[in-house]
Amino acid sequence: MNLTKKYPPSYTYEDYRLWEGDWELIEGVPYAMAPSPFGKHQKIAGELIYQLREQLENCPQRCFVYPELDWIVSEDTVVRPDIMVVCKEVEEYLRETPELVVEVVSPSTVQKDEKLKFELYEREGVKTYVLVYPDLKKVRAFRLLRSRYRKFFDSDEGSLELKIKDCTLKIDVGRLW
Repeated sequence: MNLTKKYPPSYTYEDYRLWEGDWELIEGVPYAMAPSPFGKHQKIAGELIYQLREQLENCPQRCFVYPELDWIVSEDTVVRPDIMVVCKEVEEYLRETPELVVEVVSPSTVQKDEKLKFELYEREGVKTYVLVYPDLKKVRAFRLLRSRYRKFFDSDEGSLELKIKDCTLKIDVGRLW
């Protein structure tokens, strides 16, 4: 047996802080982040951020949209989702579970977003997880019910209804493309 497979290295947040470049750390395993997103990715993320911020302004609970903010889940897990909604102001990084996480999926991140992060966010209690597929022009959304994600939206158009605390937000999916 290969010793590196038998004894894989395990890293912590302290190691992560020293690394150059963009990384995520999931259960002690480092994952290099894809190079800067392309225009399509940025356009979609920007439109989502705009729609979320605009509607959150009218909500009684103060919630904020954070793009690409480090979420320190534990000492061996640090992720940087494309978009998070958090119902508190964050100065440097997040240590609490966000209400909503959005990942804009690319061919290089599909496995990590659909499997690894899906399971991580589900386990950590993220109430809503949204996957946006620019190449397919499709949005899939999952809501946490009894500690398991259930898909409640899978379309390339229409209105994606999100519940954040006491507020209902409606995302116009057609405007993303």
